[in-house]
Amino acid sequence: MRVLYLIFNEGYTATADDRLARVDLTREAIRLTRMLHAALADDPEATGLLALMLLTESRRAARTADGDLVPLDEQDRTMWDRDLIAEGTALIDGVWNRGQAGPYQLQAAIAAVHAAASTPDQTDWAQIAVLYLWLERLTPTAPVRLSRVVAVAHAHGPARGLALLDDLNQRHHLDRHPLTRQREHAVRAHLLQMTGDTARAAALYRQAADLTANRVEQRYLLGRAGDLA
Repeated sequence: MRVLYLIFNEGYTATADDRLARVDLTREAIRLTRMLHAALADDPEATGLLALMLLTESRRAARTADGDLVPLDEQDRTMWDRDLIAEGTALIDGVWNRGQAGPYQLQAAIAAVHAAASTPDQTDWAQIAVLYLWLERLTPTAPVRLSRVVAVAHAHGPARGLALLDDLNQRHHLDRHPLTRQREHAVRAHLLQMTGDTARAAALYRQAADLTANRVEQRYLLGRAGDLA
């Protein structure tokens, strides 16, 4: 399951490419995960992994416009694949009450909360923040911790998010961790922009752009910095 999810993630946001995503990888990961789920129909985590992939993949068509990255809160949600959302939501709903949820079930539940919101303002960020806290207790990884910062900032304001980010950096060094260094800069830049500190935000957007080899992501981050100049 871990390998399949790594394949899916590399396809969803390519490490280095002129494209944001590699559809060949995401499709193959979903195909193999469907096979795994069929073989392990009673395994809640295999079901959760498939649900997570389907719910995440449902947003793919809306993630870019004319080759440029479109962030989640700016996406045209009418482009989200409602069939994949329905299938993924049904899968996670079917296993959610089978005792303690595992990491893939929790991530699928988070994706389902996003999918249930017809507009960004309707997103239940407080619920997402709680789910990320639960997920962090099960899998205390740097990417999960940084995702919780984003959820907390949306649920309780950018100042609260920045305070949590500072605390996690002090204890876990997300700003130096190889899996989160680049995204930490981008997240901090966004939160600083929300507080009105545009000069520091622009500098951090540029630093984040320097730390990614995906050229679609680079253009997006440099564009954000340019908008603040």
